[in-house]
Amino acid sequence: MKDKKGKQTTYAGRWVAKLGGEVIAQGGTPGQALRLAQSIRHKEKPVISYMPPEIQVHPLVEKVKTLLTPDQEIYLVGGGVRDMLLQRGSPDLDFALPADAIPFARRVANKLKADYFTLDEARDIGRVIVTDELGKRTFLDFNRFQGGQDIEQDLKGRDFTINALAYDLRNGSMLDPLGGVRDLHAKKIRACSADSFKRDPVRILRAVRFAAALAFQIDPETRRWAKASADTLQQTSPERLRDELFKILDGPQPDASLRALEILGVLPYFLPELTRLKGEAQPAPHVHDVWDHTLAVLRYLEALVSALHVGYDADQTNDLFTGLVSLKLGRYREQLAAHFANSLNPERSIHGLLFFAALVHDVAKPQTRSVDENGRMRFLGHAEAGARIAVECADRLHLSRDEQERLDVIIRNHMRFHYHVSRMEAESKPPSRRAIYRFFRDAGAAGVDLVLLGLADRRGTQDSSLTQETWSAALSVARLLLENYWEKPQESISPLKLLDGNDLMVELNLQPGEQLGRLLEAIREAQAVGKVVTRDQAIIFSRDWLRDDHQSVTR
Repeated sequence: MKDKKGKQTTYAGRWVAKLGGEVIAQGGTPGQALRLAQSIRHKEKPVISYMPPEIQVHPLVEKVKTLLTPDQEIYLVGGGVRDMLLQRGSPDLDFALPADAIPFARRVANKLKADYFTLDEARDIGRVIVTDELGKRTFLDFNRFQGGQDIEQDLKGRDFTINALAYDLRNGSMLDPLGGVRDLHAKKIRACSADSFKRDPVRILRAVRFAAALAFQIDPETRRWAKASADTLQQTSPERLRDELFKILDGPQPDASLRALEILGVLPYFLPELTRLKGEAQPAPHVHDVWDHTLAVLRYLEALVSALHVGYDADQTNDLFTGLVSLKLGRYREQLAAHFANSLNPERSIHGLLFFAALVHDVAKPQTRSVDENGRMRFLGHAEAGARIAVECADRLHLSRDEQERLDVIIRNHMRFHYHVSRMEAESKPPSRRAIYRFFRDAGAAGVDLVLLGLADRRGTQDSSLTQETWSAALSVARLLLENYWEKPQESISPLKLLDGNDLMVELNLQPGEQLGRLLEAIREAQAVGKVVTRDQAIIFSRDWLRDDHQSVTR
């Protein structure tokens, strides 16, 4: 509803009580408006009506409307309503019904020619998956009312007021019993009740995630409730904690989110390895302790990945270093998009796993710290020890074996990029063809992740003290590595096979075994550095290699 100047009235989206055409009370539900009106004018009977806001209803919600019978009570609830009011797209739509949610979900799936499966038969929850012509999926979940046979009770039992909203598909009205729309306007995350986190501790992580995703603030009282409930996270399944963590790492401002989790005191019950990083000093060129360095790496990694996203406008940044990223590496945007589109697990992204690696890449520094005879602080072996600890964390969070292996490779090798940058800066020596081959031989596809993490790590190390010369050296190394990986793979990364094991056994009278494997690898490396080009050269190289190998063994 608009006023004479075309602006939304203060009652838009609210239920109002009128007497003689005058609004005397308002509320988020008809009952609230009526009760307030009766407390003011208890002898009179007001007219209760809804003042609709101007909103764009999701097209799939409109399609569900066409399937309703006259007596079907059904509401769009939670994030779908929130996103509709914020004029944001939503990949998840939740619907609440008094009963028979699963049969209704099946009917929707049949009408929309969509996929269906039962999520929870005991709780009467069914899921419909609609896939459009571009392959984009939207999830429609149909649930029986929670907390009773009443939509208002269902809403009051939810996590945050901005999610305790319902859109009535029958008449287009909204229910807002806890002032969620007001909190949306105030950009506030407020828990629905004081025991919200006790009833579901994972909501602590959700509060932080919503605050980052929406650029909202968590209400002070809600923060106190969350902090007081931090120890209850021990009762939460590792899978749910993992899923919320990866949503945080996949979302905006992961560094701010992790700092918020640390302030709320949840890390000791969730990722205790991270608590030891705070206050752990580091020598120059580091400007932060290990914890603040870790957060800086997350911040710069987000900026880096954003700058290399397809469609990024380089003119939108005022940061010289980010601008140089776009200039030096922008040609690989499509290849990076394809890299992140791959998946080691259908439930989680390569992007999220890279950010998890950034979060734990220095996790072993506290236990590997030493001071040499010159008083120099060192962290010898922290990459190898960190890889072991990171895999333990990943296993505890029930990441897949493939994800654990990728994580191990990234953290175990994350110092190699810095070695090449140091040589480039100090001696103007780029990585050799042999070094490039070995980098990707050991890392595989994770080599791309190592380059991105290496760049973010370099910025997080020196932060505002980083010089343009150091950054240019880092970008030159990054470009050379990615150029070889994507533009010259058969030349320097994975050369075409000239000989196989059977060929070598016939030509050189060799037996299967460890030596044969080492010889095959030596041939591949010789191809990568340009020493071997033809099959005949490979045989000559093999004879020389065997002679040298025999001599080294008999010395």
